[in-house]
Amino acid sequence: MSSEKRNIIVPVDFSDQSKIALNQTYNLAKMAHADITLLHVIDEALFKSILHLFKNNEEHEAMIREEAKIKLEEFANEARAKSGLVFNYRVEKGKIYETVTQVAEELDAMFIVMGTSGESSLKKKFIGSNAVRVIGDAHCPVITIKGQQHRSGCDVILLPLDLSKETKEKVVKCIEIAKFFKSTVKVVTVVTTTDEFLINKMERQMDQVLDFIKDHEVICTGEFLKGNDISDEVLIHAKEINADLIMIMTQQELEWTEYFIGTESQQIINNSEIPVCSIRPIQRKNMTEFVIS
Repeated sequence: MSSEKRNIIVPVDFSDQSKIALNQTYNLAKMAHADITLLHVIDEALFKSILHLFKNNEEHEAMIREEAKIKLEEFANEARAKSGLVFNYRVEKGKIYETVTQVAEELDAMFIVMGTSGESSLKKKFIGSNAVRVIGDAHCPVITIKGQQHRSGCDVILLPLDLSKETKEKVVKCIEIAKFFKSTVKVVTVVTTTDEFLINKMERQMDQVLDFIKDHEVICTGEFLKGNDISDEVLIHAKEINADLIMIMTQQELEWTEYFIGTESQQIINNSEIPVCSIRPIQRKNMTEFVIS
């Protein structure tokens, strides 16, 4: 089922993180001419764990749904008055990450925007938080926002390129967002090798990407960084240039569990104080060069 109206999904658990994520969604929705759907998911596992405390399970579930609906409606009314945007809301029960991705697919959402506290210790590297699971499963881009306030708008987008994982999808989506906000795109490649053959490939890829972005009338620059840790270099550079958004491709490592996201991507998602837009590639095969076709 596809929605004719553009939709942005914002999962809401009424925490500070979800409120901050919602506030950051207003400008994106305005620029994209999209409605915002607030989604509260009653955690199925948590609900089952407390069923034994109640005599009438159906009545208790109905009560929880009604309370969530009232709270979500108040949340939507407050956001509507503040932003002037169109808000829809719905309450569902299930596994949080599965329900979020299912609703996003049902509404043909253009983005999912969700707050996350991150997991800087990487203890959840394989299983991950709900945010990481949504990123690993969603077919649309997912923007994750850690629990702090950020600037409105999006003046600078940082676009890291990775020779072994890069696909055209991330660049195309970056152009789309840059046009919404009239952003400048800062393209970077972190060089961790002295192999001249690979460095030459990186330079060709950089040139192709910059030409492609400029052809779409978006201002962009390119820079090579040197370092041993790609995620660290990206995060340091993002702060140095005052980036408003980091765009990454989440290439799943299929030899591991379904929800494992590459270590570098996971580190950026978990450790970034700047919003991160994660895009899951449609094609799973790696690409050795950026191909414009």
